[in-house]
Amino acid sequence: MARATGGRADQPAPCVEVTGVTKRYGATVALDDVSLEILPGTIHALVGENGAGKSTLLGVLAGRVAPTSGRVRIFGEPAALGNPRRARAAGVTAIYQELTIVPALDAAANVFLGTPLARSGWLARDRMRARFAELCRDFEVTIDPDVAAGGLSIADQQLLEIMRATQADSRVMLFDEPTASLGAPERAQLHALLRRLRSQGVTVVLVSHNLEEVLDLSDEITVFRDGRIADARPAVAWTKASLVEAMSGRRTALVTRTSRPPERTATDPVLTVTGLSAPGVLRDVTLDVAAGEIVGVAGLVGSGRTSLLRALAGLTPGAVGALTVDGRVTRLPRSVREAQRRGIALVPEDRKGQGLVLTASARVNIGLPDLHRSARAGWLSGRRLTDQAAEAARGFGFDPARLGQPVGQLSGGNQQKALLARWIYARPRVLLCDEPTRGIDIGAKEQILASLREFAGQGLAIVLASSEFEELVAACDRVVVLSRGRIVSVQRPGDGTVTPATLLRAAFDHQPFVEDSHVS
Repeated sequence: MARATGGRADQPAPCVEVTGVTKRYGATVALDDVSLEILPGTIHALVGENGAGKSTLLGVLAGRVAPTSGRVRIFGEPAALGNPRRARAAGVTAIYQELTIVPALDAAANVFLGTPLARSGWLARDRMRARFAELCRDFEVTIDPDVAAGGLSIADQQLLEIMRATQADSRVMLFDEPTASLGAPERAQLHALLRRLRSQGVTVVLVSHNLEEVLDLSDEITVFRDGRIADARPAVAWTKASLVEAMSGRRTALVTRTSRPPERTATDPVLTVTGLSAPGVLRDVTLDVAAGEIVGVAGLVGSGRTSLLRALAGLTPGAVGALTVDGRVTRLPRSVREAQRRGIALVPEDRKGQGLVLTASARVNIGLPDLHRSARAGWLSGRRLTDQAAEAARGFGFDPARLGQPVGQLSGGNQQKALLARWIYARPRVLLCDEPTRGIDIGAKEQILASLREFAGQGLAIVLASSEFEELVAACDRVVVLSRGRIVSVQRPGDGTVTPATLLRAAFDHQPFVEDSHVS
């Protein structure tokens, strides 16, 4: 039995007891006889590579996933498995990476979704506003109760979800990659909030691929591998290296520079943009990228990282500036199709919402930009598509045997590899990558970064935006730092003097001037 239980006699009774839980999806075993105890008033982290089973267990605890066998007890009482409503009634709330905010409703209304305060059958709006103000004071935040939730930053939307869980008297809060979409200051704010919840007796179960975060926050860490518990110890007994080894079953290098930066030549760059501006988000940005070069884009939330890539990909209305691709002067693209015709491709930060067709197979997702290439006499050849998709996918370590699976059934790491393989298949001149390693395990991160370096070595020009400054130092030849929509610093990690801390200091020299759904 895969088990992480037991403890000292003076320890309190566990608030969550998982015994012999197995979950099968056809022939796939997502959880294999897992047993686990979680103590009240602690932060308990679940870590593992994509597909290891940690998020499936989180789904079981939230009532979203019904296990094939096994049992769960919450505060000593049997849990109603596969019933989210009963799980919430027992005091268990899940806060997922894909937030459940209703954008059109105001902030206060979102906090009271499912638990409205009423008097004689009528909504008690004054009481709800007073309670909302009280929650804001408790969490030391300022959010306008009347603002539409969809207009708030991701960090504030996440706070609304946590306030909703607190209002519902949740005693166990489950967090699935809560900081994946946050910049450094917002992460620090959330970390402080999680510690405050713990001090108030709330139990936090945390799934995260950010190992530094896990080590800093957690009291206990349980490692999953292949649907089973590989190891479980107090956080003080782990290091980043030992976590990586336990997750993968082998010694794996941490994120490091994969190769020396290429020598810049005197030839014209593949892409040059001059005076790029967009109302409210970008100001007079000038940037060039040469063949074989990876240029990183760093910045805090609101700095304009995503807006820069979206403007180059034809997705920022009102953007202006001069663009040169392979020596040809042209305007900024007005659509994704126009950008692709000029050899510019975008890997968006939201792979599920903006990048992939989740119901289609991996091979179709990879071949989407140019299905004609796999056609014969006007008919799509499945064999040719499979062969060509496999060739592109192998470059990112994607198993060709999975090409026929619906991409929505794949792990986050394999979904991201399929999305990246799509643009290698399409053979662009410039590849724009927005958060290409978000929400994936460290092994997949290493593989993706190494593959990007390899493709750059073959002459591809790459622009890489990331909130993980360690990755920018590891993968990039140059890093431009954005603040308030402008480039405030250019640094070269290859000279050995640039660290994540130096990038962060450069980003903090200026305050971001805007936060919206397209700025990150």
